[in-house]
Amino acid sequence: MEKNEVSSHEVLVYRELAKGEWITSNAIAEATGVAPRTARAHALKLVRLGIVDQAEVFPGHRYRWSAYEKQDAAYLQRLVNAAEALGVEF
Repeated sequence: MEKNEVSSHEVLVYRELAKGEWITSNAIAEATGVAPRTARAHALKLVRLGIVDQAEVFPGHRYRWSAYEKQDAAYLQRLVNAAEALGVEF
């Protein structure tokens, strides 16, 4: 069951991934100031929702914003609304 709340960390990860470049979860963590494990968890959640693509490469998986039409529009709108409410700019 999906929770309704969107955390500020999730919004920060979303903002970093929305740049559209391939990036590791460690690089996301460094850029956003969240823990690496938190960045990885949020990136994987966005992968499951079809919002982010994942490349399973060594030594670290890479993530980027999905260019495909498979995105969960309702969840994207929740992220945008949460970003606005939290004062996070893109």
